[in-house]
Amino acid sequence: MKKHWKMAFFILMGLNITIVLYILINLFLPIEGGTPDVADRGTNEDVGFLVTSNKSDLNKVINHYLDEEIKSGQINYDVILDHEVDLYGTLAVFGQDLQMKLSFEPQALENGDLLLKQKSMSIGRLQLPASQVMKIVRDRYALPDWVIIQPKEETVYVSLQNMELKSDIKVRANEFDLKSDNISFTLYVPAN
Repeated sequence: MKKHWKMAFFILMGLNITIVLYILINLFLPIEGGTPDVADRGTNEDVGFLVTSNKSDLNKVINHYLDEEIKSGQINYDVILDHEVDLYGTLAVFGQDLQMKLSFEPQALENGDLLLKQKSMSIGRLQLPASQVMKIVRDRYALPDWVIIQPKEETVYVSLQNMELKSDIKVRANEFDLKSDNISFTLYVPAN
């Protein structure tokens, strides 16, 4: 009987050692399929999200942004998107506020910026040369650095790639067709 007891003890000890070795070996083996490649984790490049909008919603966003950015108390203006881009404002001349309207035809450029080509401009009911009105606006309005008024070319260049947004998000205009209400942008969000 003593031999059976010894034999049972060694069998039980061998079984325990086998179980412990099995657990230790499986604990240190890599996960099936391995770890994902660096390409699967993403890169340090920006991730693009396509955003489509309409004139009504974009009007709200533009004017909200203008309200925050424009700190000049002398001049009050709004941008309205209809069939074209209309800038309505007032201009103080000799203590009087004169109404002003500038209309532009927008064009999305290949680099993602916008070019606004002058269509019509007036102060009050007086039609003035576009270059003169644009020069007055450029000199009198507190515009963000990324909005460049070019009086000689009768254009406004909106450098969306230089527009500073929260979290370093960048904007690129893809389509800006106001007549068919087809507006789309790509938002680039940093992925690092």
